[in-house]
Amino acid sequence: MLTMSMVLGREHPDTLISVSNLGNVLGSQWKYTEAEAIHRRDLKASEQVLRREHPDTLSSVSNLDNVLFFQGKYEKGKNDVSTGTRRIDRGDWTYTSYPKPVTSLDIL
Repeated sequence: MLTMSMVLGREHPDTLISVSNLGNVLGSQWKYTEAEAIHRRDLKASEQVLRREHPDTLSSVSNLDNVLFFQGKYEKGKNDVSTGTRRIDRGDWTYTSYPKPVTSLDIL
């Protein structure tokens, strides 16, 4: 992830996905305090780079909420989920609103 961050930049969407994945791995290892810090960093950067309504940003909200839930921080997590749910209910998250990423299958 350090190499990716150095090559692409700390706020590149692919780097943000890697940061999110690291947070998920830490959470699955019950390292919730570390995972929370990583997910907060990811969410803040995602909101700045991708916008609040982007699907990946909404995933970041969900990831942070999961970690908060497992730490027993139910009220804070509930607030984050309701914020993300309101965004989804408004229909702001549709993938058609964002450019389709190029994948290796597209190149073939």
